[in-house]
Parts: sequence; C-alpha cells; structure tokens
Amino acid sequence: MSLELYAAYVLACIVIILVPGPTVTLIIANSIRHGTRAGLANVAGTQAGLAIMIAIVGIGLNTLISGMGHWFEWVRLIGAAYLIWMGVQMFRSKGTLNADGTARKPRGGFFLQGLLVALSNPKTLVFFGAFFPQFIAPQGNYSLQIVVMGLTAMIFAAMSDSTYALAAGRAGRLLSASRIKLMSRISGSFLVGGGLWLAFSRSK
Repeated sequence: MSLELYAAYVLACIVIILVPGPTVTLIIANSIRHGTRAGLANVAGTQAGLAIMIAIVGIGLNTLISGMGHWFEWVRLIGAAYLIWMGVQMFRSKGTLNADGTARKPRGGFFLQGLLVALSNPKTLVFFGAFFPQFIAPQGNYSLQIVVMGLTAMIFAAMSDSTYALAAGRAGRLLSASRIKLMSRISGSFLVGGGLWLAFSRSK
C-alpha cells in the first residue's frame, strides 16, 4: 500500500469513526454513572469486538456470512433486540446502589457489555468487507494490508472512545443524581433507537 493510499484510508477512517454510534452511547452512559474505569472497560470490549470482525473480514468469511440469507437476518434481529433490551434497562434504571453506595454494575461486567454491543450489528461486517477493498493495493500482501488497516481503525476508535469515556467520567463527578438519571434515560433512548434502526433496516 502506497503512502498516498494509506493517507486516504486514514482520512476516511477518521471521518467514519467520528460519527457516534451505539457503542459511544454506551460508553458515555456508563462513564457518567459508574466512572471512567467503567467506560474504559466498555472501550476494551468494543476493541475486542472490532478485532473479531476485522479477523472475519481478513479470512474472507464476511461474504459467506452476508450471503447466509435468513441466518444473517436472525443474527441482525437478535443484535437489534439486545440493543433495545439494554436501552430499556438503562431507561428504567432506578439508580440501585451497592452497600458501599456505588452504582450497581451490569451483569457480566462492562467489558462483556461493550463486546456484545460491538458484535450486535452484523451489518458492520458487510461494511468492513466493502470498505477495506477500496484501499487494498492488488500488488501488495493482502493479509498484511488487512492487519495494517484493521490496527489503524482500532487505534483511532480506541482514541475516540477513550476520549468520550474520560470526558464523560469527569462530567459524571460534577452531576447530581437526578442529572445522571436523566442522562441514563437519554442514553437508553438512543440505544433503543439504534436497535429499532437495525431491526427495520435492510441487510443489503
């Protein structure tokens, strides 16, 4: 891959990553309610999800998955249901606390939560599968280029998501309990909206 082609990929990657999605909503909500560490654990989970998707694209299984028809639709609907369920739980949260006064953590932990949200949208596989080939040099090493592009996307995503976690965690320390509850409801509404969009959008 030439330097010019890689620079074009980096620019496109930054533009795409700066558009917030369900993972950013989750990271902000948890950072405000549970602190920066919770948000960063979400970031680690989403990074693991991205790595899995990029690996699938790298070995060429994304075309097989997107062509599975009804199975692909079921995976998409399950992912949508998970986003909606999580959004409803966040919206209905009554601020239950542990004995030490800290906010109760979700089942499975923040890492697993971030991983599941990242994997909840199989359309991301189709996107990566269509996005990467636009920047691959035919004469170059295919696997190496996928690794470079994948790591680049993960680094920029980690930087962007971590910034959200740090900023939201700091803001959370300044907000009252009622404001935090309001933010949880707003975040829950966004997750429900993302789930509904995924449920009613077409796979192709």
